[in-house]
Amino acid sequence: MREDRNLHLSLRELAPDERPQERLERLGPGPLTDRELLAMLIRSGTAKKDVLGLADDMISQAGSLAGLLRWDTCDFREIKGIGKIKALQLSTYVEVAKRMMRAKRGQSIKLDCPKTVWEYLYPEVRADTVEQVWVLCLDRKNKLIRAEAVTSGTATGSLVHPREIFRPAIRHGASGVILAHNHPSGDPTPSCADLKVTKKLSQAAEHVDIALHDHVIIGEPDFDPKGLGYFSFSDASLI
Repeated sequence: MREDRNLHLSLRELAPDERPQERLERLGPGPLTDRELLAMLIRSGTAKKDVLGLADDMISQAGSLAGLLRWDTCDFREIKGIGKIKALQLSTYVEVAKRMMRAKRGQSIKLDCPKTVWEYLYPEVRADTVEQVWVLCLDRKNKLIRAEAVTSGTATGSLVHPREIFRPAIRHGASGVILAHNHPSGDPTPSCADLKVTKKLSQAAEHVDIALHDHVIIGEPDFDPKGLGYFSFSDASLI
């Protein structure tokens, strides 16, 4: 059995056959630790810190390996020893992982009520510090065809244009869409801007012959006056 002390050793301190690449070749990716897997993606260290040290710094700052899913290129650049190209590569890996998870969650999923929309998107946006607007493209049976984040904004608002909302739906042949965005505050109560945008998009939907089934605001149950964690414009008869 591998000794626990190896989990914190530097690359130089490890026996040659206990280094990440050698373990990967011998055992496959399954038995590797989080720091080892991340080190394989980082690929190389610096004169002052080896690749395992860089992996440790990232996991420490992100809180966990899963925490890196919230990172973008700028976050990776904050790690001393990670340059522009490597930060771009790592943020690309993150986006690939997100899309793979999203595709798996979306297989044959039916979004026929705001609760299912919340359950689908909440893991994606729960840690976001800015608003993101999502377009969920649906077929005639309300099964998800495609989910796309079309815009992001500040912590208090996001600019949305009808063209950005309906372009993915037209591209993927959707018969209807659900618009969704998060409130980083956790309170899903709609703002005046949310009400205006929804009315504008509802009118635009008629011109492109694509049904706007709902606009769901994603929040946290603990910060929702109703305890749901979401607000549905359809349930409120605002669409």
